Amino acid sequence: MKRYLCLSILTLAAAASAATTVNADTIKLSATVRDFMESHPDFQVDLGDDRDYVADTLGADGKPVYIGGAGTATTSGAANYNQWYNDTPGVNLTTTIDLVLDNNQAGPGGVYTFNAPSFFPIDSQLFGNENAAHNYYFTLELNTAFTYQPGLTFNVEADDDLIIFIDGQKVIDLGGVHPPQTASLDLDTLGLTPGQTYDFDLFFAERRKVLSTLVFDTSIEFVPEPTTAALSLLGGLGLLMRRRRRSA
Repeated sequence: MKRYLCLSILTLAAAASAATTVNADTIKLSATVRDFMESHPDFQVDLGDDRDYVADTLGADGKPVYIGGAGTATTSGAANYNQWYNDTPGVNLTTTIDLVLDNNQAGPGGVYTFNAPSFFPIDSQLFGNENAAHNYYFTLELNTAFTYQPGLTFNVEADDDLIIFIDGQKVIDLGGVHPPQTASLDLDTLGLTPGQTYDFDLFFAERRKVLSTLVFDTSIEFVPEPTTAALSLLGGLGLLMRRRRRSA
């Protein structure tokens, strides 16, 4: 039993290292990007705010649940929306990128920032730019976790859609095709338990020329926390166990 436990811990350590790398003053999170063609019905559509086209709770598969019926101001129904955050042959192409959060100090803590006011992570990749200056049509999915302590905040600016779930519950909704919009979240208002680890799931979409923005700052130290390798391993273990419980 001890041998199998040691092997499991080593496997988890390797998985955690591959998914997320941390230094004292940075957190590097691995995110999934899916590229689409301009011809997709939900891309290059008219401008408009479009809130609440997904349910307040994540589905059992960890994805947003579309509740927009036959369509909303900027979406064309469940079948097309469900392609946004799922690999769909012939419709999208998938890659992974790193989002590097920096607190601009020598050690952990403080405010971590991701700053991409011009956010085009897959230019000339996958389906390419389609004769445009950038690759404008893509979604991004980030799945991570954190340990809640009182006083945590999350502030974001996004163009276009940005929807965030904590512990499977929707906490920010900037849905729609729009110029950069902002939202702020005080985690103390969510009824979380100090010391408890919670899932954090972020879903972003860039759906129209010519802007793309993703900027956020936060006092959250996402798993694994920017401390020691041992704590990183424990953080990765905690994240895997929570994911396993949610999918059971």
